[in-house]
Amino acid sequence: MTTTTTTKTLGSNIEYGKYLDCVHCGLCTAACPTYLETGDENKSPRGRIYLMRAVTDGRLELTDDVRENLDTCLDCRSCETACPSGVQYGRLIEPFRMDMEHADAAAGADASQSWFHKYILYGLLTSRSKTRIALFPARIMQALRLDRAMEAVGLTKLLPGKLQRMFKQLPRLQSNLPALPEHLPAIGPPRAKVGLFLGCVADAMFRQTHWATARVLQHNGCEVFIPRSQGCCGAMHYHSGAGEPAMEMASQNAAAFDLDQLDAVIVNVAGCGAMLKDYPEIAHEVASEDHALRATLEKLTAKIKDVSEFLAELGPIAPQGEIKMRATYHDACHLCHAQQIRAQPRDLLGLIPGLELVPLPESEICCGAAGSYNLTQPEMSDRLAKRKYENIMSTQPDAVITGNAGCLLQIQSEMRQAGHEIAVVHPMDLLDCSYRGVTPPG
Repeated sequence: MTTTTTTKTLGSNIEYGKYLDCVHCGLCTAACPTYLETGDENKSPRGRIYLMRAVTDGRLELTDDVRENLDTCLDCRSCETACPSGVQYGRLIEPFRMDMEHADAAAGADASQSWFHKYILYGLLTSRSKTRIALFPARIMQALRLDRAMEAVGLTKLLPGKLQRMFKQLPRLQSNLPALPEHLPAIGPPRAKVGLFLGCVADAMFRQTHWATARVLQHNGCEVFIPRSQGCCGAMHYHSGAGEPAMEMASQNAAAFDLDQLDAVIVNVAGCGAMLKDYPEIAHEVASEDHALRATLEKLTAKIKDVSEFLAELGPIAPQGEIKMRATYHDACHLCHAQQIRAQPRDLLGLIPGLELVPLPESEICCGAAGSYNLTQPEMSDRLAKRKYENIMSTQPDAVITGNAGCLLQIQSEMRQAGHEIAVVHPMDLLDCSYRGVTPPG
């Protein structure tokens, strides 16, 4: 039986003109991953905009079917790239989801109080220290190959569904590196002072990439500051409809960096970068009357740069170490669509002697990671992961390169499940190896 939820306040905090920007031309459909997979108009951007507007107008109730069509949106924002009318789709789907959560909470069905949201999504994954502690047994199991034995005999099937997927997503964890110091000096003539944003899951699972990023910045004459008081960017909360705690995290991050002394705050995770750059707009959605908060976040956002974006503007010093490798580059959605950064990572990789970069078919189509999407929407996530895998394998690469922690997890997991031990790395991992003249791991 289809259930309904009160629609009185749904969409009330969205500027109505944003709905009207969509002229329903359909050019977004060819860019939308869920439409490409299903051919269902309700799972296209223009279809979802129609549904949200109809619910806001009171012409349609928020039934389970309507909710499912909205929930399966990855928020990859590829439709924004394709749209000739400049529709701000992200500024529609995200606040609408917040309204859905508020309506559910009022009806006594608050998803944020489920064990998974409360203890895993919000309680564990948004804390780099807690995540690193939780990963300690996994490091031991991987070292002893017990994880593979557990999979072989089917023990992982005893775990709850979402925990099974988290186990499946675990990368081959590298050595337990120490935390970055709070300050690293520039190598060579000083050119800039920058902060480095660490995030949560990225630091817990890919700390080696943070170290690599810091060294690349040092080699390019940057003095690097890494404040201990920074935290999660808040994307995990915001993308699941919890705007208020996301803004608390935003305030913490704005206070952590000495913005008057820094030329930029560097981010090496596409999803975090997009979130940090969106802080002022999100503050308007969540706390529109708090003008002081928005002003503070605008000051932070003005300094936020993806690492490839920053180095391209600074003028990169070419590395000298040869890396003979055939690789393909996957465009992380929140880098190419949300931040419109495409050429800069490729240009940096092109500086590495010996590296052959092969174009990837459908490079800008989402891999299905999308933050927590691969945990909450497993069927569609798996379909998109398989699609990405097939495109990657068509390039016959030695390595896959991408600039987002979620994409790294999703793609390496799909590769491993298919039996291909192909390296999946961040651009900074390879640049760092080239600067230092060492062989890339894997």
